[in-house]
Amino acid sequence: MTNDEFRHSFKTSVHNTLGLAVYSCGVQKCGAHHTWGPAVRDHYLIHCVISGKGLFTCKGETYSLSAGDGFLVSPSEVVSYAANESEPWEYCWVGFNGSDAKRLMAQTGLLQSSPVFHYEQSSRLEELLMGISNHDSSEPSAEIRMEAGLLLFLAELTDLYGAHASQPYSGFEYVQKAIRYIDFNYSSDIDINDIAASAGISRSYLYRLFMQHISMSPNEYLMRFRISKGAELLGSGRLSVGEVAYSTGFSDQLYFSRVFKKYMGMPPSRYSALERGIKKEEPQ
Repeated sequence: MTNDEFRHSFKTSVHNTLGLAVYSCGVQKCGAHHTWGPAVRDHYLIHCVISGKGLFTCKGETYSLSAGDGFLVSPSEVVSYAANESEPWEYCWVGFNGSDAKRLMAQTGLLQSSPVFHYEQSSRLEELLMGISNHDSSEPSAEIRMEAGLLLFLAELTDLYGAHASQPYSGFEYVQKAIRYIDFNYSSDIDINDIAASAGISRSYLYRLFMQHISMSPNEYLMRFRISKGAELLGSGRLSVGEVAYSTGFSDQLYFSRVFKKYMGMPPSRYSALERGIKKEEPQ
């Protein structure tokens, strides 16, 4: 790099496949011959141009960009970008992915429109984007703070462009909402009506989507989820069968035991003993 070029960035060594995770972020003043691609990324990548000029090519279209412009790279999409030779650009960026990434990006409206966008200099986009990379990556809280910063950045994009967002691409987004609701509420007295309401759809539509995407009904998924959590608790040996039952949303210990045996092939008490390496004596 020359004296006019600089780069400040962060890149994680572990890709979190759950929820939302920042893969990389930073700010860079590019040299006159700086290019990237044609190639693909395995995650979402958003750049905002702070100053200078450059070219971005995606889906056979080439866009001339300058300060106040941004561009989106989606996973597995062949793109390239290059700094202008006389006025090379400076940009900030964030790369991210996770099970929530597509849903959140759909809410911003950017997936449904052009991969490039323009923002007013008075907006907070650049401030929020650069703020993600300003956290000291050596701090234990850095990952959490970067994820929080990313959510604020995506919220700002949604405020600016979300009116252009269409309905979800497929019903799988509703399935994800329902699964998250179950994950957070399985220990409470919830039923299918509650789960459907959390996803904002009817009970019958939720049933069809679950059968289509994960080949089981919502009730079956809820029951299997509760039993898997119950098995984890039983394996720890810290709770009685009754305590495990109530901790996983069953108000009746006997019913929990029947359901547990159906899915696990043995009563919860025997499962607990085996998991703890204790041989349970059979009654004489």
